[in-house]
Amino acid sequence: MLSSSEALLQQFKALADPVRARLVVLCSLGECSVSELTVVMSQSQPRMSQHLKQLCDAGLMERFRDGHFVYYRVPTRGKASAARRKLLALLPDDEPQFQRDFEKLKQLRAAAGPEVEVAVQTESRSLYRALVELTVAAPLGDILDVGSGQGKILKLLASRARRAVGVDIDADARMLARAELLLAGVPNCSLRQGSMYSLPFGEQEFDTVILDDVLRDARHPIQAINEAQRLLRPGGRLLLLSACDTQNYSALVEKFAEWSAATGLRLASPRSIPSRNPEWLLAVATPSAAVAA
Repeated sequence: MLSSSEALLQQFKALADPVRARLVVLCSLGECSVSELTVVMSQSQPRMSQHLKQLCDAGLMERFRDGHFVYYRVPTRGKASAARRKLLALLPDDEPQFQRDFEKLKQLRAAAGPEVEVAVQTESRSLYRALVELTVAAPLGDILDVGSGQGKILKLLASRARRAVGVDIDADARMLARAELLLAGVPNCSLRQGSMYSLPFGEQEFDTVILDDVLRDARHPIQAINEAQRLLRPGGRLLLLSACDTQNYSALVEKFAEWSAATGLRLASPRSIPSRNPEWLLAVATPSAAVAA
């Protein structure tokens, strides 16, 4: 029997258990910790670990560590991604148990962090509008938001991206971001722990990398930009974003130009947002080799 046929039979066997089917549906909506899944499914942790191992062995789930926690989610990439999507599409959308599981997970996260309810502050609509305009000019593809915080920009752009990943060193920020993204219904998002100087990804994994208000106070901004460039695919672009005010605006413009020149980037004219009394500085940079090609 072909290996692909054997893999499919293993997946059917894994999904034949109602709890495992519920786990797959829940983890297709967002990444979940073992403790969350244990509570939602009303299962012991050893039993839950057995279910999750079988799903991982079947290629229906992947696991990763974030600080002290281990998270699970349905993989969104890889050679088997198309076949996996077709298989999961067979699970009924109108199954009441799936919705009950999702509601229980949302309640669990709200109880763990009540501040999530008020986490969304009033943000600059001009900034959001400018970012959305960039998605019209060129597709985002797979995006990485370095310094993602509570996930506000991820939440804005995820629906326009194929895959969206946020990186932040703050564990509490990542926890809040996961809750926000789950409530926003954007299943293609993932959060990771990491430093902007050593990002936990392979080369050329992303089409768009956002340095999200991390350069202005960085000790080694050129190192951070070089690390971001490492992750860009050919034809990709780097978005430099920094909070500013009228007093430091000109200095930041000069810094953007200086950093870009030092790292071999072609920098488009930075944009002040809003145009009067700027609060943000946004610029698009592309590797010089990509521009020449």
